[in-house]
Amino acid sequence: MAVVVPFENPQGSIERLVRQLAPAMERVNATILDRTGSDVTMIPEVANHLISSGGKRLRPMLTLAMAQLTGYAGDGHIKLAAAVEFMHTATLLHDDVVDQSDMRRGKQAARMLWGNEASVLVGDFLLGQAFKMMVEVGNLQALDILSSAAAVIAEGEVMQLGAAKNTATNEDEYMAVIRGKTAELFAAACEVGPVLAGRDKAAIAACRSYGMNLGVAFQLVDDALDYGGKSAKLGKNVGDDFREGKITLPVVLSFRRGSDAERAFWNRTLGEGKIEDGDLDHAIGLMTKHHAIEDTLGRARHYGAIATEALALVPDCEIKTALEETVAFCIARAY
Repeated sequence: MAVVVPFENPQGSIERLVRQLAPAMERVNATILDRTGSDVTMIPEVANHLISSGGKRLRPMLTLAMAQLTGYAGDGHIKLAAAVEFMHTATLLHDDVVDQSDMRRGKQAARMLWGNEASVLVGDFLLGQAFKMMVEVGNLQALDILSSAAAVIAEGEVMQLGAAKNTATNEDEYMAVIRGKTAELFAAACEVGPVLAGRDKAAIAACRSYGMNLGVAFQLVDDALDYGGKSAKLGKNVGDDFREGKITLPVVLSFRRGSDAERAFWNRTLGEGKIEDGDLDHAIGLMTKHHAIEDTLGRARHYGAIATEALALVPDCEIKTALEETVAFCIARAY
């Protein structure tokens, strides 16, 4: 059973963003292909399995979009966009090992085909290539932003590991996890464009705020979709978070709002990992009862609104409109 919650704006699309950035993304994709090359045959095989598996490349597109929005005229944004994609891909390879995931983007996870060791090591290779490209760009502030993001992302992942199976996790603690593990890369991807363009602190802060809040909204929608989505569109199985014992916002809200008997259910299934047939359906039923999925999406819309507002002082233009539409897309992407 899955409860598909309707969104207020199901018309979100990134078509305008894709169209606006098509020439630059061709260069980014060429860079990605070039930098995954290696004499060690397994490296391009594992890397390209994930890189070519249909991801939207949203994070590198945000780097290109913010560079364009803030008037950057050089070439450094191409390598930084590719570096951002490599950082993201590396975290996915590592996450699938940590989470013991079987699927990624609708395909078998790389670890299922090549093993955990290869997935971790190829992720490390991609991180190395990312930092190499950052250095080649030669902007110390951009290097600082992305290298700091890499550390924050790792911290967020470790925080999530610590929160796993801990039903006592509260909303503030969970929001700290997703700001680190997901939103930080969105924020950094958006921040480096205006840095390359030499813009002032206010412009840089506005772009970072857009990325941070978009990233939070994106993850909250993912949390809701794990219980209220469709596996074909998720690229993974509905209920994977539940089976992996992940404490996400719908769980946090359901646990807080539930009875003693309901909290005992969450402690048994997520805290102790004792999941029985029918437990996922019961979990979704409790979330429906306590409006947990609906309220998670409400919070996502809230952060999406903050992201849009961050660009309020930017003059209207095609790329700004595309970025605003991207917020709507991230919130309504189950449709």
